[in-house]
Amino acid sequence: MRIDIISVVPDLLKSPFEHSIMKRAQTKGLLEVVVHNLRDYTPYKHGQIDDYQFGGGAGMVMMPEPLAIAIETLQKERTYDEIIFMTPDGPTWNQKSANTLSLCQNLMIICGHYKGIDQRIRDHYITMEISIGDYVLSGGELAAAVVVDSIGRLIPGVLNDETSALSDSFQDDLLSHPVYTRPANFRGWEIPDILICGDPKKVDAWRYEQALKRTEERRPDLLEDRE
Repeated sequence: MRIDIISVVPDLLKSPFEHSIMKRAQTKGLLEVVVHNLRDYTPYKHGQIDDYQFGGGAGMVMMPEPLAIAIETLQKERTYDEIIFMTPDGPTWNQKSANTLSLCQNLMIICGHYKGIDQRIRDHYITMEISIGDYVLSGGELAAAVVVDSIGRLIPGVLNDETSALSDSFQDDLLSHPVYTRPANFRGWEIPDILICGDPKKVDAWRYEQALKRTEERRPDLLEDRE
């Protein structure tokens, strides 16, 4: 999979993809993340990519021409399954969406900045909009990193144990069950006996029961989606 990210501040995206699972995914050749500086595509002097709003009001808006040039330049090189805009007013990102996009070959992500991007770009180029929550960040870069990480770890071969992702929270609309590791007795706090009973079916049943209980307590809305 290849993911192209268009950003006004590309340096913000260096660290998230140079460590841990995302680095492993790229080293294995399973994921390629390419970050593009929007200023490299602007036809305006001094790297200008934003201007005042028509109609007045506080805050600058990212201009349509640099974005259109960047998008069209990249489209000449490959076909994109989705052209994504990170925006607080988009549909909220979730595990189901991550599962779906992990099956794609090429994705483009536009990181908003300032007051956002000219609406005409959204109308004519963007095929998918994503919000990572009901709050506002300084730009879309950190949100884009969240999306890429959640997609990248689902690509077959990225995780050492591919079944690990299948038991994550939000898979099957359930939160994950409690997990424990050695020692079995830590400061007098012991693990549930069921986990060392030696019967995988009983352990699986307990884990499902605990996942259901945790979901009922913390995110009952998820169970409504299962009905």
